[in-house]
Amino acid sequence: MSSNRKGHIRLTSHPEPGTASLRYPIHWGAADPVTRGPVIGTVSQPADRNVIGAHGGAYSLYRALAVSAGVLNPQVRSDFTNTHPVVNIGPYPQWADPGKIVSLDPYGHRVTEIFAREIAEGLDLRPTIAITKARLTLPEIQSAVAAGALTPDGTILKDKGEIAVTKIAIDPVWWLPGIAERFGSTEKQLRRTLFEETGGMYPELVTRSDMKVFLPPVGNITAYVMGDPARLAGGRSRITCRVHDECNGSDVFGSDICTCRPYLIHGIEECVRDAQKGGTGLIVYNRKEGRALGEVTKFLVYNARKRQEGGDQAATYFERTECVAGVQDARFQQLMPDVLHWLGITRIDRFVSMSNMKFDALDAAGIEIGERVPIPDDLIPDDASVEMEAKKAAGYYAPEGARDKDGLAEVVGRDLEKF
Repeated sequence: MSSNRKGHIRLTSHPEPGTASLRYPIHWGAADPVTRGPVIGTVSQPADRNVIGAHGGAYSLYRALAVSAGVLNPQVRSDFTNTHPVVNIGPYPQWADPGKIVSLDPYGHRVTEIFAREIAEGLDLRPTIAITKARLTLPEIQSAVAAGALTPDGTILKDKGEIAVTKIAIDPVWWLPGIAERFGSTEKQLRRTLFEETGGMYPELVTRSDMKVFLPPVGNITAYVMGDPARLAGGRSRITCRVHDECNGSDVFGSDICTCRPYLIHGIEECVRDAQKGGTGLIVYNRKEGRALGEVTKFLVYNARKRQEGGDQAATYFERTECVAGVQDARFQQLMPDVLHWLGITRIDRFVSMSNMKFDALDAAGIEIGERVPIPDDLIPDDASVEMEAKKAAGYYAPEGARDKDGLAEVVGRDLEKF
């Protein structure tokens, strides 16, 4: 996509003759943010765009509906007064290593500061990361306080059971060469597959090799930090962390067919306890519903599992998923460590997860894991027992014989390494 006059977008992905060079090229991995260059995914000034896709991921489509409905002026400029981060994050050494961060913009929270002059001169830039403070109010935490399992300290845990957190929202920004390398592919093959599997939605993927950054229409990441976020970096404090993949049915509505919300709450409790002792707690929440297969697929699998002869069984748990979706899991934990690198983390002392897939991804990324913390048996819903047994057999969850930090223990069951 390119422009031949201001505000007009041609329906072609090839640049005009003589305009192939980008006004603001992106040099991914550069230590200096100005040298690295801004990420420009806005459509109000198409000639300045230096990425494929648009800001906001999936929400860019709702923006299009608002424009189509006549309630949003497509040329409107955002006023970012007082929107700057409430705490400072970075920079950290990992930001200047193009192999460490490939799926988010490490400078995404600082664009209004770094490129203030360019914005004042009319460049339409938007942050891809926002940092604020909040309090979490969860009934399970309030019950734990009432039962004496958690004790308010007035700072991390308030008297009424609210948890004080720093909350960070991160939109995806994919550096295509790095994404391809993570998955053992070539950039050309990755671009072609992305183009084909989105029904040709982004022709620049195959026609604009000069654009190396893609803003994909997928969900974002939210990080919740208990304690000082600056102490996450470089081993400055003991870290307790849970990386949690979205499960709307359980996380929000309390469906008891899986352990997602109980494990998430357990992770939050452990983060609170360690933060109260002077450490730092971190919850990373990834929007990857139904193992990134989607909620429709997940519910179809539920039906297939429960209606099969003999009822729901651990032995066919993943088989039924693969029959419906063609794959058992599409979360691809290879990208998961990026947010931890962005926070400067080099070691997690207590990792509230027994997933070997997550462990392997962190280990491969050079992040050291100390203790791995399982979900207590009394928090597992009765209807989730099939899930737990299937995950244990497949190596998703291995409380006994889990891989230690040297990777010596064996995984039983089906080979899931490709996932």
